[in-house]
Amino acid sequence: MKKLLTFALALALSTALAMAQEKTADGPVITFEESSKDFGDITQGDKVENVFKFENTGTAPLVISNVAATCGCTVPSWPKEPIAPGKKGEIKVSFNSAGKMGKQNSVVRIYSNASEPIEKVSMISNVLPKGTK
Repeated sequence: MKKLLTFALALALSTALAMAQEKTADGPVITFEESSKDFGDITQGDKVENVFKFENTGTAPLVISNVAATCGCTVPSWPKEPIAPGKKGEIKVSFNSAGKMGKQNSVVRIYSNASEPIEKVSMISNVLPKGTK
């Protein structure tokens, strides 16, 4: 009886997993190599940038409609043309620490037609006063 119950549970779980994978595979899917970059300590006034690389792991073209930062100190740029399935793209983000102090977490939201319509990437730093680093 235990073997039959274990088999039935395993069959149900594998069916649910297959259905979940099938559901998420339809349409565009944006998959980032990394979703955050930690710069550690930087000096006030420093400008840092990172390129967030991604791939469209879905089955339809990925269209990024907007990329928005949490403040004017963070400026993103992104591809305006559709990204075909299996192709890669980049979102370049720069952060200007002028007027900032302490721990900073600059969040950038990516709006697209992907299965998850809003993705987030972030740039983390600890801004130190000039002359302390």
